[in-house]
Amino acid sequence: MVAQAAVGTRDNQGLPFAIVDKKRARVFIYGARGALQGVSPVLLGLARGDDSVPGIGERKMSEIRPEERTTPAGRFNSEPGVNLQGEDIVWLDYDAAVSMHRVRTNNKKEQRLERLASARPEDHRISYGCVNVPAGFYDAHVKPLFGNAPGVIYVLPENKSAREYFKFMPDAGR
Repeated sequence: MVAQAAVGTRDNQGLPFAIVDKKRARVFIYGARGALQGVSPVLLGLARGDDSVPGIGERKMSEIRPEERTTPAGRFNSEPGVNLQGEDIVWLDYDAAVSMHRVRTNNKKEQRLERLASARPEDHRISYGCVNVPAGFYDAHVKPLFGNAPGVIYVLPENKSAREYFKFMPDAGR
């Protein structure tokens, strides 16, 4: 429904777009005209919630408490970028330091690949707020559409209605 409304109202501005469904821990990638290009499980922020903590992007990761590790909901104009390690990423919210990137597996205790494979959405909650996707999916779908040019990323809320974040959505009563 969000994809149809985004294209129908031209909210995606003729750009490729993605929809991150936090409740199902999935990302759906669409071309500029709304054709589905790919679907993948994702890892999301450890904490439930729809808003970033003010000033979180200016803090060191070691200073971020578990309850502050949210993936914010909303409409984001994505931009290709690079992180501090020189890896290509797609920025959702630069000021809040939220991006979409390949899943990192350097901390074996976190079992990120196992979490991605789990059918239980609650197992997918571990990141500091970034949207982590499998490396192969990133290279095949995210990087070609969002890694070299702007796009739009819609992150669905988990506590509020989609209409509160996406004014282009039709009213439920229509």
